[in-house]
Amino acid sequence: MQRIRESIKMLKEKRMGFVIDETMTGYHRFERLATPSEKKFMEFKVSWGPKNIAAWINPYSSEFMVQPLWGHVTIEGLCHQTPCKGTLELKYFDEHIIRYTFEFKVKGKEYVFIGEKVNIQVWNLPVSHTTCFGRLTEKTTGRLVSTSVTYFKFSTMIKFLSSLRFG
Repeated sequence: MQRIRESIKMLKEKRMGFVIDETMTGYHRFERLATPSEKKFMEFKVSWGPKNIAAWINPYSSEFMVQPLWGHVTIEGLCHQTPCKGTLELKYFDEHIIRYTFEFKVKGKEYVFIGEKVNIQVWNLPVSHTTCFGRLTEKTTGRLVSTSVTYFKFSTMIKFLSSLRFG
């Protein structure tokens, strides 16, 4: 137990964090064209990670399992590799979800994407950690623009794990 306390103290002092890269690929449907034949490509490539691991693992911290997220989003019919930034929340214990929230701007209009991996349980991790259900809205009006389903592909697992870096 003493060794754990010393490790946490060291992490607090050094404010050590980590970053990892993740790609979610799938499709979206514009709300105005919500028919099965109108699926369009969607992908977000983001990096995320806490700046301070000690605060990130502390359940009493406001940073508990919440970290900044940044990268690019492609939404066919709207944008291509557009910069985005926001947060990734790992709500394993209370809501049983992983929530991606990010904002981006296209032609002067601001958008908000909220995507969730839902029903996170120990027995269904291969499914719950790979499928993200999203909603894209206009930031100022809250109007629904599109809904999406994106996936973490197992074939990218090695790239995902090897992108982990500490600092």
